[in-house]
Amino acid sequence: MPGPLAGLKVVELAGLAPAPFGCMVLADLGASVIRVDRLAGNVEVPVLGRGRRSIGVDVRRPEGAELVLRLVAGSDVLIEGFRPGVTERLGVGPAQCLARNPRLIYGRMTGWGQGGPLADRAGHDINYIAVAGALEPIGRAGSPPTVPLNIIGDFGGGGLLLAVGVLAALYERERSGRGQVVDAAMVDGAALLTTFLHGMASAGAWPGARGTNLLDGGAPFYDVYEAADGRFVSIGALEEKFYAKLLDVLGLAGAELPGRHDPANWPELRARIGAAVATRTRDEWAALAEGTDACLAPVLAPGEAAQHGHVAARGTFVEVGGVSQPAPAPRFERTPASAPSPPPMVGEHTVEVLGELGLDDAEIDDLRRSGVIG
Repeated sequence: MPGPLAGLKVVELAGLAPAPFGCMVLADLGASVIRVDRLAGNVEVPVLGRGRRSIGVDVRRPEGAELVLRLVAGSDVLIEGFRPGVTERLGVGPAQCLARNPRLIYGRMTGWGQGGPLADRAGHDINYIAVAGALEPIGRAGSPPTVPLNIIGDFGGGGLLLAVGVLAALYERERSGRGQVVDAAMVDGAALLTTFLHGMASAGAWPGARGTNLLDGGAPFYDVYEAADGRFVSIGALEEKFYAKLLDVLGLAGAELPGRHDPANWPELRARIGAAVATRTRDEWAALAEGTDACLAPVLAPGEAAQHGHVAARGTFVEVGGVSQPAPAPRFERTPASAPSPPPMVGEHTVEVLGELGLDDAEIDDLRRSGVIG
């Protein structure tokens, strides 16, 4: 099946991590994405390039920029992930592209955004989430903040936010008939992801320092515990009825335990729960909790996740080009997405795409001889 975005045409200027992830999401859902690759290739995680076609173009040359503009003229979206001003200098910035196609949605993915004192400065995920207030709350009490991979800035607050912004702009275009620029910044997206935390703090439900609150590992009934085999289980028994089920599974029902609603009791309660968990292996606890509402689940490594019974039953992972990876999401009743195609080789579809633009073999050969295309 083609997916709900079938017919949407996207031009991607090849970059790193967040923008490719946003384009991957669009491609997963059926969009036709043409990635404009540098002739020397790209330093990128191959899985993020799935579902595309690739053309190799030297955009630094006027002839290469012109090819991008010709692509843009017949497309719905262009996505780039360079520092502010780079595409303008290349001749494929918003003004140049929108002049060719006033209905174009021009998606821009950066860390700091298109404006502000840091807009032209270098940075990475850890810097953006630090300034956004998303890094400081993560970690154990008395320890430095824990680096949460690059999921919050690059992907949740970056590429996924970019995809949402592009789709919102496309919806607005249906009414106005006009394109626009989407400024997706990881610092903005990371801050947006902390909205719930700000709400809890304003309600007095997040009173303590890092690692001492309800959802940051402070509460012993919402934490991770080591099992007998050195692996871990997650416990998230927040509500009373689920906490009661948890105690049943752990063999602690009826035991004299300190009250869980007083944080002063949390160290003792954590020790009791930890001692119980340490008596069995991770998978033994998972089996005991199966079919219950104890809110206990095994902590799986990424390579294990696809084999979990629930995950496997839903087909949450697929194999693409011999590599197991997450399947497209979310799911659609009438227009389900197809399985993704493997990432293309750089320039694999150059001749095919340029032919669709109306270039004949002689013109394509001239561009190749002059070094504009690979």
